[in-house]
Amino acid sequence: MADSIPTRYSADRLWTPHGWTRDAGLLVDDRGQVAGLAPAEGERLGHWVLPGMPNLHSHAFQRAMAGLAERKGKSDDSFWTWRETMYAFASTIGPDELQAIAAQLYVEMVRAGYTQVCEFHYLHHQPDGTPYAQPEAMSLALIEAAREAGIALTLLPVLYMTGGFDGRPLTPRQRRFGHDVPSYLRLLETLRGHQSERVRVGIALHSLRAVPEEAMQLVLANDASKDCPVHIHIAEQIGEVQDCLATRGARPVEWLLDHAEVDARWTLVHATHLSAHETSRVARSGAVAGLCPTTEANLGDGLFPLADYLDAHGTLGIGSDSHISVSPVEELRWLEYGQRLSTRHRNIAARHQGDSVGDTLWPAALRGGALASGMPVGELRIGARADLLVLDDRAPLLAARDEASVLDSLLFAGNVPLVRDVMVGGEWIVRDFAHRDEDRIAARYRSTMQRLAQG
Repeated sequence: MADSIPTRYSADRLWTPHGWTRDAGLLVDDRGQVAGLAPAEGERLGHWVLPGMPNLHSHAFQRAMAGLAERKGKSDDSFWTWRETMYAFASTIGPDELQAIAAQLYVEMVRAGYTQVCEFHYLHHQPDGTPYAQPEAMSLALIEAAREAGIALTLLPVLYMTGGFDGRPLTPRQRRFGHDVPSYLRLLETLRGHQSERVRVGIALHSLRAVPEEAMQLVLANDASKDCPVHIHIAEQIGEVQDCLATRGARPVEWLLDHAEVDARWTLVHATHLSAHETSRVARSGAVAGLCPTTEANLGDGLFPLADYLDAHGTLGIGSDSHISVSPVEELRWLEYGQRLSTRHRNIAARHQGDSVGDTLWPAALRGGALASGMPVGELRIGARADLLVLDDRAPLLAARDEASVLDSLLFAGNVPLVRDVMVGGEWIVRDFAHRDEDRIAARYRSTMQRLAQG
């Protein structure tokens, strides 16, 4: 059989691994991969065309509780009081509800410019901890939601075993998260049978407080774990750092680096509270710092040491985590703004005279997100998946912008959506700001939320 003829596209300005290319052509094959870069020819995409952005950290069900944890409680509110609200909400979610919520979230992600999502998934069982008749039912709901929405998925089933560093058992509200090592490895093996060009399965260790050392080592030593992404929550809260010091004699990141072969397969989610030495070691390891600035701000987590990490040539990516915001623009904007508020200086991510914040952070998040997802994304190059964003040619905010200013304008010129069209794997998912199936998915989501509200 003769090879199929690639579809040809052209762009006035196309972002490639070497920066902006003028009057560029893009060839997309029938597998949805970039087959070549050539002089401009074929259907015109637009003036500004960027690779799709990976979202490296998501808890999809939490999108449906955004705005429901902003009322002051009896004591000083913190991550730990928010967590109790989250547990109560999670107890209402089953496979049907999860699929409806996740599909709506993933539609919002694609419209915002995310084309790949890493789903850190720990709602495994029924609310009382009893496994579903099909143990992977909740995971399959996420895979189907991603298919509906047209986003690519790195599914990260979570190992969650203990309620604290002292090995205490899971609370009743946590039991639906729990696995022992053999059942967790069986789940991984089952889910790997659902992998495809748009679905990848990796490993998630919930946190050091939830995964004992022996269990971590057993999972990492398993043959099926050798070539997949590994994600972990770490050093998000000061209390976590203090508890780790008290029980393991080291700070969380320090302990992990001393007890695991942390490399570019790893994503250290949050890593908010780092010493200078830990910052340097994470950068040298090649691991991705998975930063979620809007959620970290909402929960009062703290600020990542961005300047020192960039100076150490560390790798980073962004996620929307609890989804109180679903926008790569806002994540990167607040990554920079948090540093400005802390230091009372400007342009923190731009480390050298003449550098641009946008030209620093956007490509960095593309690269880190690609590593975290374990998929060929984040670049428009031969062999990569054809994920791209077309910015709105008509937007006044982009008027008279050139290659030196367009990414800064995208990040810092307001809140008007600038992503007009989105392609995932060679397939148009969003055209002229509209998702191909948004009305049906939104109607189901509204019905689901009304049913949950009525108890």
